Amino acid sequence: MNAISPNTADRIVVVGGGVAGLSVALRLAPRPVTLVTASPLGLGTATGWAQGGIAAAVGSDDAPELHAADTEAAGAGLTEPDVALRVAQAGPGLIDWLVRIGVPFDRSEDGALALGLEAAHGRRRIVRSGGDATGARVLEALVRAVLTAPSVEVVEARACDLLRDTRGAVAGIVAERDGARFRIPARAVVLATGGVGALYAATTNPTGAVGGGLALAARAGAVMRDMEFVQFHPTAIAAGTDPMPLATEALRGEGARLIDETGAPVMAGIAGGDLAPRDVVARGIFQALQRGRLVYLDARGALGAAMPKRFPTVAGLCAAAGIDPAVQPIPVRPAAHYHMGGVKVDAYGATSVPGLYACGEVSSTGLHGANRLASNSLLEGLAYARFIADGLDAPPPNAIVPETVAARPGADLPAIRTLMETRVGVVRDAAGLEGAVATLAPHARSCDAALVALLIARGALERRESRGAHWRSDCPHTAPAAHTETTLAALDAAFRETTAAREALTP
Repeated sequence: MNAISPNTADRIVVVGGGVAGLSVALRLAPRPVTLVTASPLGLGTATGWAQGGIAAAVGSDDAPELHAADTEAAGAGLTEPDVALRVAQAGPGLIDWLVRIGVPFDRSEDGALALGLEAAHGRRRIVRSGGDATGARVLEALVRAVLTAPSVEVVEARACDLLRDTRGAVAGIVAERDGARFRIPARAVVLATGGVGALYAATTNPTGAVGGGLALAARAGAVMRDMEFVQFHPTAIAAGTDPMPLATEALRGEGARLIDETGAPVMAGIAGGDLAPRDVVARGIFQALQRGRLVYLDARGALGAAMPKRFPTVAGLCAAAGIDPAVQPIPVRPAAHYHMGGVKVDAYGATSVPGLYACGEVSSTGLHGANRLASNSLLEGLAYARFIADGLDAPPPNAIVPETVAARPGADLPAIRTLMETRVGVVRDAAGLEGAVATLAPHARSCDAALVALLIARGALERRESRGAHWRSDCPHTAPAAHTETTLAALDAAFRETTAAREALTP
């Protein structure tokens, strides 16, 4: 662990050690960066578990405009076209940058990048490394680059609050390590803290993915957008583990099929079939499970036999669960995987709070809309890391206001996970969401996990339609496209109004 530099005039604090945080730290060079990670570099981040790859329009039959169009189609009316095109245009250059820092992408015999196909992509444009080990390979290269970057110091600690200066701008963080708290002043803070999957009982995310960065931003007054959009990966391996291992949808791109215990196709009669967008496939599997059927991913035969070479990560996960995909179908079910909502940011990653930026899954850039297109997540983190570095122009902080960090003891996380799974899951309705809001609201001020879960449940209750990854069984129609936005102050006001109304009705 590096010592914390005394230079505060130009220092930028980056919170998070995944693809977004590491990329921001590197892109900000030669400006001094303090990278704060809750786990040792290379551990505890969803980046290392990403199997699919990075979407980029690098094929001879492809173009950024086609990639952007597929992104918009998956986003179900809420993807911002200019954002989709800008990110898609950045894709080829980002792949070149990763090659320069040492990512060994898979290539064909002629040396060209080997491109895979995933659901809802109109072209083969998934750039991979090690078959289904792309996230791990990218993470390894970024960690190596950060550890040798003279402008980056690494501090292993948990960010537990944001510092503010006399103007109200964010001016650093309060960190905690081994029970001791300390301040890290800075001219700006970039949150790159990942998602919320571990708020759900069934998830493919690391156990620490409970929305800590979202809570920091919300408590600072930042605008939160589209918090209700949680993507459930349709093919988590149902082998009784927590978190659940993932069977990449690239398997379906290569011919694997979803079947029930009788061998009947689960997605029969549904547009797109096994290669429909993730939300459609997740609902198809969920509904089959609700009817008492078991669901399997069938890669038996040549694909299953080739899996150790072509998809070694999935092959290893199956072996650990006692499954031989060459002769056995893989039991699967939907699990919380990715959060499309987050802290609202502008074209340069700036939030509504001066001095506070966000990058990667914690942010809401306008790229994913209501449903993320497969393999656009690593791409977004890489792209916005560069955009933030290009646009960050935070002035040095004024005098820092003495912080008053209130202790926020963790609530019963297992109970929150069960609540979110049963009431704010793949299929939702008003009764379940109202119950979730009522249960979570009293704990939101004192517990970060409860606050983030409440923001998701409240957004889902307010969105009285079905769109993308958000499906209301009591509102199956689609309303005119619109974002939902809130702040902690607005949430408090709504809760006070609801409480007052209930008290007025009480005899």
